[in-house]
Amino acid sequence: MPEPYQLTATQLLAGYRTHTFSPSEVAGALVEHINRWEPHINALYAYQPDAFIKAAEASTQRWAKDEPNGALDGVPVTLKELIATKGMPVPVGTGLGEQAPATEDAPPAARLAEDNALLLAKTTCPDFGMLSSGLSSFHGLTRNPWDLACNTGGSSAGAGAAAAAGLGPLHVGTDIGGSVRLPAAWCGVVGFKPTLGRIPIDPYYVGRCAGPMSRCIEDAALMMTALARTDRRDAMRLPPEKIDWMDLGLDIKGLRVGVMMEAGCGLPLDDEIRHQVEQAAKHLEAAGATLVPLAPVLTREMLDGLDHFWQARQWSELLKLSAEEREQVLPAILAWADGGARLSGVDAVQGFQQTMMMRRATESVFDEVDAVISPTTPNIAFPAEWPSPTNDPRQPFEHIAYTVPWNMGEQPAISLNAGFSSGDMPIGVQLVGSRFADHFVLKLARLLEERLALPMRWPTLPTDKVGAQ
Repeated sequence: MPEPYQLTATQLLAGYRTHTFSPSEVAGALVEHINRWEPHINALYAYQPDAFIKAAEASTQRWAKDEPNGALDGVPVTLKELIATKGMPVPVGTGLGEQAPATEDAPPAARLAEDNALLLAKTTCPDFGMLSSGLSSFHGLTRNPWDLACNTGGSSAGAGAAAAAGLGPLHVGTDIGGSVRLPAAWCGVVGFKPTLGRIPIDPYYVGRCAGPMSRCIEDAALMMTALARTDRRDAMRLPPEKIDWMDLGLDIKGLRVGVMMEAGCGLPLDDEIRHQVEQAAKHLEAAGATLVPLAPVLTREMLDGLDHFWQARQWSELLKLSAEEREQVLPAILAWADGGARLSGVDAVQGFQQTMMMRRATESVFDEVDAVISPTTPNIAFPAEWPSPTNDPRQPFEHIAYTVPWNMGEQPAISLNAGFSSGDMPIGVQLVGSRFADHFVLKLARLLEERLALPMRWPTLPTDKVGAQ
């Protein structure tokens, strides 16, 4: 039998029902596993094992009476630290500013608590969630479990590392330009960005979504049963809809799948990634889909415009800090965001208008096809200490060209592991559907996951303290 930390959430629930093991037994084994891994990868924030064990004991008592309370009762879960939990500050990767404890759970935290998932910890993120990196001025450096010398990506850095290392089966990240899917790809796990508003979130913003991160599609679907419940605090939420998220069967005969191998701008695509994505597309073709070559949706003008808009937005956030506090922010963030101080109001508005151009371009794709398959990232790996794959604060978004258009267009997109490189690093493949087709995207991903039939692999626990924080 696999170790408890290797079991999926659905397997844990099945074991609880049959009394094969209890939430307390799982929690105890998981704490031991975390004690071995966490010094190497630094994925967790506000980890409170005693409170976790106590909550598991209460869940064990409910299951012993065959009276679980909630669909996730006793299943360990983490939340990205940007997702507020009552009584805990939200350091946004910096720990600067007032740092008052949150007065209530944000919607994703509230939904999981309602289902009695066991909150194991929060997970790390870079400063302001504005880097695709495991580097943070507050949390320190989060490393990739597959190779401690490599980056996790971000900004859901800790969630990607925790999922890959088996620090619980369920994790929730946030994504405004690829921050769920990018670390999922670089860490070899599943990362799902739903249609904007499908999972209520607070604070809400253009393109900002919460999303499941897990080791399999079924667990991502299981999380959607909780996370997709409505919450009026999100004024951009979708209307409530009855969806059987666990129904993952799909016949794709006659489906038109667009193959988008080029991003339109940004970093060039690595040949090994190209090969793996092409192979994944052939699996869909073998299942009955028709493959349709697609041109990129993103242009240089779009990406640069978004960069300017985000610079202005980030500079406005930095102005809320004192001069002394600003000096404590990561140099890469400061070197990038200070460009916002030199942009005019017209520049910022013109930059924002490029998000509308992305929306138009992405939506028009689905006049031709039912779904899109593409790489998730252009590169396989980059050094752990770098703030981005370019290591250039003036070009921090060259790696998000495959992911960010679907945030601005609001379409659901998922990354899953397509295989491993010659250097044994994970390679992600992305699937995208039209707006509101979240359930379809999960079904398509499950079909591809089954067709790929990758053997379960786990990172090797380091035997020394290299990379320990």
